[in-house]
Amino acid sequence: MNHSHTAEHSGATKSATGSKKLIGAVIMLGLIGAFFLLREHWSHIAGYWPYLLLLACPLMHLFHGHGSHGSHGGGSGRN
Repeated sequence: MNHSHTAEHSGATKSATGSKKLIGAVIMLGLIGAFFLLREHWSHIAGYWPYLLLLACPLMHLFHGHGSHGSHGGGSGRN
């Protein structure tokens, strides 16, 4: 029987699981840090909300998916 192949496969699985846990931990620490940063500086950030909303409108128009415009009417039977 070939047991070395099974051992190598389980080692690769443990490594992938460990890296996923590390990425999850880094993301969680970033979210916690962002929460406390926003909490401490909320008075400065709150003044920019109207500008951020106005900036969101053209960004939504630029990055909106325009690929679905051709499927509105079934297209090929035009007179």
